[in-house]
Amino acid sequence: MSLLVVGLSHRSAPVSVLERASLSADAQLKLLQDTVAAEPATEAAVLATCNRIELYADVDKFHAGVAELSTLLAQHSGLGLEELTPHLYVHYEDRAVHHLFSVACGLDSMVVGEGQILGQIKDSLARAQELHTAGRLLNDLFQQALRVGKRAHSETGIDRAGQSLVTFGLEQLAAGADVQQWARGKKALVIGAGSMSSLAAATLARAGVAEIVVANRTFERAERLALLLEEQYGQRPTEGDDTDVLARAVPMDSVPLELTRADVAVSCTGATGLVLTAGAVAEAVEGRTGAPAAAPDDGRAAVHTAAPAAVREGGETPLPSTGTDENCPLDLSSVQSGFSVMGEAAVAGMDAATLEQHGAWAAGGAVVDRPRESGRPGAEADAELITALAATATRVGRVPERRRPEPVAEVPRPRPVLFLLDLAMPRDIDGAAHRVAGVRLVDIESLADASADAPMASDVDLVRRIVADEVAAFGAAQRAAHITPTVVALRSMAADVVAGEIARLEGRLPGLDDKHRAEITQTVKRVVDKLLHAPTVRVKQLAAEPGGAGYADALRTLFDLDQETVASVSRAENSTEKNRGPA
Repeated sequence: MSLLVVGLSHRSAPVSVLERASLSADAQLKLLQDTVAAEPATEAAVLATCNRIELYADVDKFHAGVAELSTLLAQHSGLGLEELTPHLYVHYEDRAVHHLFSVACGLDSMVVGEGQILGQIKDSLARAQELHTAGRLLNDLFQQALRVGKRAHSETGIDRAGQSLVTFGLEQLAAGADVQQWARGKKALVIGAGSMSSLAAATLARAGVAEIVVANRTFERAERLALLLEEQYGQRPTEGDDTDVLARAVPMDSVPLELTRADVAVSCTGATGLVLTAGAVAEAVEGRTGAPAAAPDDGRAAVHTAAPAAVREGGETPLPSTGTDENCPLDLSSVQSGFSVMGEAAVAGMDAATLEQHGAWAAGGAVVDRPRESGRPGAEADAELITALAATATRVGRVPERRRPEPVAEVPRPRPVLFLLDLAMPRDIDGAAHRVAGVRLVDIESLADASADAPMASDVDLVRRIVADEVAAFGAAQRAAHITPTVVALRSMAADVVAGEIARLEGRLPGLDDKHRAEITQTVKRVVDKLLHAPTVRVKQLAAEPGGAGYADALRTLFDLDQETVASVSRAENSTEKNRGPA
């Protein structure tokens, strides 16, 4: 076994990097095809979710495999290798198995214990099977990972340690309120009809929303999801159950209109660009309230859909006016508007006394009239202070503002009328939408921040023990399977020897009748089987133990087995696994 995984996740990379490195469905298919076409890899599978991108492969060389898989990830993700490499992690053999099993149990999820990852692992395996890039190793690995994940959820309380990303996102939208009470009676818009969107729609239905509108680029998929919601949640199945959801489908061009009617919108599509701009969100709020959707800071920042050119190009954002200059000890008449000290030249000519007076004024203290020492030019006397001030400006970007701002009354933010949950990677909703008055936006980045300090349930330790046991069992099974082709080749050779001896016997005893010939043949076969039984069973047991890989070589040497025969058996088994359809 030479299992290798190279990837990045929310634990190794910021959301901004994950967002840019995300793989479309087509990119995942091409990545799989290119990986198995590469020299070091014979099998490949991609696990791509909203917070991880991982490439699994069976490789024959570790260093060459790491280099090739890293390069392929960079090529298909659109990030340069130098930019991607600092965020990559590598796991090999047993550590790679341990990693995937931990992922399957939800231990490595943004929200610990969430079960949605099991469906994503299943989809990953099905994709590799459809493309015939999964052989015996990856089929066994991913199917066992699914069983381990199900075992963890059934035998422990890991579900109590966390929820699905959807549930966690709704809790953040509810801002501490009970989700059931918060959602009851609301109208929801779900943009997208994939697995995550379907989960979001079902979660909203169970939470008690009154209506769910599904929008998708392929209208038929939106209709199927809406119909499924109607069938499952449109009727009250038991007395006392107040779940009664109206569900309908709309085309994507109806989203702006539906957004004016919705109380909560969840978006998770595969789009590479924004689905909802800040301007579209602002217009939706205006459509609901009839009043301009103003941001609390500057009155109209909410409708901006693009940052100023200086910000986009990495320049410094112009500083706003900071208030009155009354009693300021500096001569501001010679300074340009928006003055910001960026280097030594900007503070040349200011002596220590003036700078000290300004510091006292900016801090709210009285201006000190401190005369200069006679006979010393101010600039020369204060060279060290000016140099220090310039160094500070270089380090922090600018000297603290020298104008004291007037006290400004804090403007209370309006109560949200539109709740937005963005579960897509890259993001569907413009991050600037959070500035729109009357909007609460939760996205992957804010979920990562909110879950960083989430408490771990005591059951996590039990799940870790389950993972450790399963990794050991999987390793033993793989080591035992490694010797199987050698055992099969040995038994095949023994069968050939029996057939040859029976043929030689018939040449010596041409008058032997069929009854006696069959009895002699059966006797010889039983003798050979009994002689081989104990050694082959024992060698499989020994091979399953750590360090047991050498027993296959010993068996081939002792019985002078043809290496090509053994290899052909292995290739036949692997070909059967690769041609297996989706599980």
